[in-house]
Amino acid sequence: MTSHTDTVVLIGPMGAGKTSIGKKAARALGVPFFDTDAAVVRDHGPIERLFAEQGEAHFRGLERSAVSEGLAAGGIVSLGGGAVLHPETRAELAQRRVVLLTVAPRVVAGRVRDSNRPLLQGDDAIRRWTAIYEERRPVYEELADVTFDTSSGPIQDIVDALVAWVRGADRVPLIGTDQEETA
Repeated sequence: MTSHTDTVVLIGPMGAGKTSIGKKAARALGVPFFDTDAAVVRDHGPIERLFAEQGEAHFRGLERSAVSEGLAAGGIVSLGGGAVLHPETRAELAQRRVVLLTVAPRVVAGRVRDSNRPLLQGDDAIRRWTAIYEERRPVYEELADVTFDTSSGPIQDIVDALVAWVRGADRVPLIGTDQEETA
């Protein structure tokens, strides 16, 4: 069984790269990868259908179960953007290493274009994405042990920095900034 400290949780807004970076980091570290959105889809069907037929509250309950499953499994766990809104999830994350992946609105536009993400449907998806991100940002920042911006540079650079941080490198550059943070 994996201990709480062996688990690394990726949080952040839609389109920040949690799944793609998480898969690559898990492979590099030789640990399992768990994606809460993928688990919900696997067990209950497409997220957009769940939202349409049963509503966001029902989806959030299913998501909470997936978070518990992922945290129990250990390794690298990627949470859906809104999973941090649940108080039990926030309490559990206090016992884990948490990585916040951020992305600039100008960059996320290309990543979520033609998306079927329920919260981005209708006119001006980027304005809605920005509003959701700004609403959740204080929670993300409160939970995070380290932040990596995914707006620029090769994805592998972000993966390498994340892996170095997990392995306990003394100083890890914040990707996409000129600052460094002590791990």
